[in-house]
Amino acid sequence: MRVAVLADSDTRWKWGALTANRIVSDSRLSGFLLRGRATPTPRQLQEVGVTADSLREVTAVEFLREMEREVEEYDVIVLALVGGAVQAMLHGLARVWQDRPERPVVVTGYVGVVYEKLADGLLLRHGADLVLANSRQDAERFRAVYEGVGADASGVTETALPFLGGADYVPNDPYTVVFAAQPSVPENRKDRTYLLERLVQHAKLHPEREVLLKLRSRPGEHTTHIEELPYQKLAQRIEGGLPSNFRLVYGNMGEVLDRTDLLVTVSSTAALESLHRRIPTVVLSDLGVREALGNHHFIGSGCLASWDELDEGHRPEPDTTWVARQGVAAEGGYERAFDEARARVRKLLTAESLAPISPYYTLTTAPGYLPGILARHHLDRDGSPLPGAPGADKEPGPVRQIVRRAARGAYRHGVQRVAPVIRRMGEL
Repeated sequence: MRVAVLADSDTRWKWGALTANRIVSDSRLSGFLLRGRATPTPRQLQEVGVTADSLREVTAVEFLREMEREVEEYDVIVLALVGGAVQAMLHGLARVWQDRPERPVVVTGYVGVVYEKLADGLLLRHGADLVLANSRQDAERFRAVYEGVGADASGVTETALPFLGGADYVPNDPYTVVFAAQPSVPENRKDRTYLLERLVQHAKLHPEREVLLKLRSRPGEHTTHIEELPYQKLAQRIEGGLPSNFRLVYGNMGEVLDRTDLLVTVSSTAALESLHRRIPTVVLSDLGVREALGNHHFIGSGCLASWDELDEGHRPEPDTTWVARQGVAAEGGYERAFDEARARVRKLLTAESLAPISPYYTLTTAPGYLPGILARHHLDRDGSPLPGAPGADKEPGPVRQIVRRAARGAYRHGVQRVAPVIRRMGEL
């Protein structure tokens, strides 16, 4: 089986590659990294720990050209992208595969908890053969959205997060508290500083514990979301310095969870990884339970708590019914979560022909929205490359690759260094 995964960030590469491994056994995996602000660095790819038989960076147009030229080389394509990029690729693939009864099966989905832009993100993903839902709850919500706008909901397929796993929780010595940081939640300096100070305070109140701040990326690297205020920089300004039992750590989340006795976060998907392994897990309520933070998704989980409660030794008890509806198979049966997706892929691959890709958004249903989405990926209204689109004329040479890397570095520097300064100046 030959599978192509197109991803636009480190977390989406992890989701896409692991999803491919879950739903297609014994496959040859070709990885494509969509060039952009969040294209993962070699360090980030190594930290993810997922390998491929081949891996290279491409523009949207370069990927579509590959899919047109090598259409018979692939059985399944996994689009592990943000919603707008998925929609652009679907229209581009529909064009390059038009009048082709035999084509690869197209799969897409979400990298984690879906707590915002449900309708927007789902409709942008409509048109793939399979739209994977990471839980029973998500599958029900996805179908309701599609049916509510009159779109075909048959592609919605219930699975689970592909990166759950690891050994069940065993107490560690010393007792270890891990705070799973998120790049954009919360957004402002005040709230991020508050969380960091409470984490440091917890370390001081419990010198017998090891307290770890698990970071997603190093300064200058980008993930799925932009991080303008890295905790690394905020930590340098902590009055009195950091206690000896407090450390900043990187690495694979699964490896960090191996030594975790209490996982604390605002709304990270790491909470589901932790619950899957029966590790005591807390979703913080200190900044409120709000849609903007994403922690409203955990209402009913039994995991909501504050730093004050944690300082006093509180250990949450998750609600088993809630956990089961989130695709977290703490009681077993995790591998069976992908059975339906595997069966659907096999059925589509053995069909005499596949229907053309037909997204819900067209120039008839969304004439004021779709052209802008396509243009952001250098595609015209019919899914063809716009004149002057990167990669439309020829394969990128060494000089063009160097220029692209330099431009990406300049962009990241502007986002993390220049933009915040300009905003502060504007507030004077």
